[in-house]
Amino acid sequence: MPIHGEWISYGDQSGYFAFPERATKPLPSVIVIQEIWGVNAQIEELTKRIAAAGYAALAPDLFSVDGKRPPALEAARIEEAVAFMGTLPAEKRFDPAAREEALGRLEPATRARISETHGAMWSTPGRLPALVAPLRAAVAHLRHERSETKGQSLGCVGFCMGGGLSALLACEEPELDAAAIFYGSSPPAEKVASIACPVIGFYGAMDQRVNAGVPGFAASMREAGKMFEYHVYEGANHAFFNETGAVYDVNASRDAWARLMSFYSKHLAEGKAKESALPGHGS
Repeated sequence: MPIHGEWISYGDQSGYFAFPERATKPLPSVIVIQEIWGVNAQIEELTKRIAAAGYAALAPDLFSVDGKRPPALEAARIEEAVAFMGTLPAEKRFDPAAREEALGRLEPATRARISETHGAMWSTPGRLPALVAPLRAAVAHLRHERSETKGQSLGCVGFCMGGGLSALLACEEPELDAAAIFYGSSPPAEKVASIACPVIGFYGAMDQRVNAGVPGFAASMREAGKMFEYHVYEGANHAFFNETGAVYDVNASRDAWARLMSFYSKHLAEGKAKESALPGHGS
């Protein structure tokens, strides 16, 4: 299926947008929320993969304003930082002390660049509530402005940092129809009552830091009468769905993708099909 993909601007935001060229439009849409590495080649490919399943998909660039990123978060700088992370054992990559020790072995100019980029990237998860506003701008753009998606069902999916943002967006955006979380932090219990859409979560059993918050989230959702299903994959770690990473798990990813597509089919695609069959909307 031919997929059209391009970088677009809306207001002071920008993002990578993809949709199936030959599909009848408008289409239900999905907001794809980046990992800490930004909207890179892997996120672009994932956005196109979701588009190939019959949706329009938008990955907002949360590192840029008016199409510009700060120097420390430019694509080339992030790629350099990711390459450095790849030199560390998988179990050491999220250990600040281990990263600093490895950085100390680099030549000074390289060490300074990577340290600055790491500082900018690793500070981002601490600002998650502030990043909900640009995601809501993406919702408004797809729901109300863009011809390919205007007036249609809309969901989101996020990974790692983006998984936590997907949960927060569900808490704060009433126009969201479905939210998916991949190994992201759970939202505060006091925000759960405002969730207005079904939520699905995918977690690796070895990701104890993130998983610690999932039972409480599930309990809060049950108490509030909200729809939440989640799946924990034995032997899988944090970031198991990222096929470019060292901990990619093909079996967990295959199952999670199938469940994600079924979730979207039920809450995005089928929802619109049922609406279009109502009297006055065709047969």
